[in-house]
Amino acid sequence: MTRADLSVHSPNLLSTPDLEGPENEPREECGVFGVWAPGEDVAKMTYYGLYALQHRGQEAAGIAVADGAQVLVFKDLGLVSQVFDEQTLAAMNGHVAIGHCRYSTTGSTTWENAQPIFRTTAAGSGVALGHNGNLVNTAALSDRAREAGIMGRPRGTGATSDSDVVGALLAHGAADSTIEQAAMELLPTLEGAFCLTFMDENTLYAARDPHGVRPLSLGRLDRGWVVASETAALDIVGASFVRDIEPGELLAIDADGVRSSRFAAPEPKGCVFEYVYLARPDSVIGGRSVHSTRVEIGRRLAEEHPAEADLVIPVPESGTPAAVGYAQGSGIPYGQGLMKNAYVGRTFIQPSQTIRQLGIRLKLNPLREVIRGKRLVVVDDSIVRGNTQRALVRMLREAGALEIHVRIASPPVRWPCFYGIDFASPAELIANGMDSEDGMLEGVRQAIGADSLGYISIDGMIGASEQPSTRLCAACFDGNYPIPLPKETAMGKSVLEKLFASASGLDAPADDDNVSALSRP
Repeated sequence: MTRADLSVHSPNLLSTPDLEGPENEPREECGVFGVWAPGEDVAKMTYYGLYALQHRGQEAAGIAVADGAQVLVFKDLGLVSQVFDEQTLAAMNGHVAIGHCRYSTTGSTTWENAQPIFRTTAAGSGVALGHNGNLVNTAALSDRAREAGIMGRPRGTGATSDSDVVGALLAHGAADSTIEQAAMELLPTLEGAFCLTFMDENTLYAARDPHGVRPLSLGRLDRGWVVASETAALDIVGASFVRDIEPGELLAIDADGVRSSRFAAPEPKGCVFEYVYLARPDSVIGGRSVHSTRVEIGRRLAEEHPAEADLVIPVPESGTPAAVGYAQGSGIPYGQGLMKNAYVGRTFIQPSQTIRQLGIRLKLNPLREVIRGKRLVVVDDSIVRGNTQRALVRMLREAGALEIHVRIASPPVRWPCFYGIDFASPAELIANGMDSEDGMLEGVRQAIGADSLGYISIDGMIGASEQPSTRLCAACFDGNYPIPLPKETAMGKSVLEKLFASASGLDAPADDDNVSALSRP
């Protein structure tokens, strides 16, 4: 385990540019789904599965199907509901399918980087692949692919994601063997976080990295099998949960049943932020309900940071379970003080300037009759830049709140994630680089304008998950990275664009990435 020195002092915490601009919320980069079910409408089932995983990626969506003779891939930029219609799904016939919804962490937002990616083996077999996670040795893998003569395109002419490199190497490795054998040789060389679903004309495959950073589960249908990033997607398609796919495990599913192979010894380091924010509350990870974890975090938060108040309200929707727990733990009544516009949600990424000026007011609106004259405990899941909380506190005061005590259901986010979450850059993390814990708390409290501020402790958060601390990754909170970070990680999410640009003598693309502090003192 390594601890990276990524601290940079944040800009003046008391400055208030873009007071009501939307928060750069932490965003999961992908959701994956796969189904092997002869006689079922696997394309539509995958569509429903992706719908259940839409929160994990909103930039692009895609589905691949196979009928024993060929692999067909359809993908595009946009939400699942925007990419697919009944006519498209009706044309996708087969017995095996995979699906993917994307938010990028390596590779820019282009059609080519949408997934599933597709490659053809030397024998003419098609391979489609979807990836949830982020590899930290993308540059080394790209070098290997170029040396094999299977990559090396200049910038702008093809895919530039780590997933495409994996797909290229997988198809190349199957030239003299099977896809399954090629995967067993390739998977041990991948460094970082990955949950993969891939397929050829007949077989569904699923693999999870040795640390099991991202969740991946296996479900059973009456006439087939399903794999998905979250158990909620299994529920949606009527599959019964069988088990989590183990770290370091490769599954192959076909007419002969389910085959399990180990390509690496398991060293579990599941992402604790899945419990805090990323996963759906109705999912189960590692045998623990995400909703129950969040409620328990709220109870512990009430013990660690009590407040004298009249009402506990959540920042919907992600703060709701923790707010319920805080009310239970504190004995303070729970109420709904903010109404959320259901049609904004996580798609509020690049609004027009006119909408941007509305900021948080477009997303949330206070119930004045509920909060007027009251001392409030406001519970949210996390603070990244602080813009949302600053604007929210101001809005609640304007609506008549007497006092506002902010409670956060995660510890301060101090370090970026290299394993599949797109945080703000280190310089934008409001808790990054503070000289002391007390100084950080007071600085953030003043910056957002709250009467008091309290974060759940790391121990409290991990305790609520009911997982051993040794089996969890909390690098964004404590800076301890379980997977070593190669030097090229500093190139950020546009690593391949930059490598291709350098090889072609072109200007490297600008990168609004989360790792700019790697080279800073």
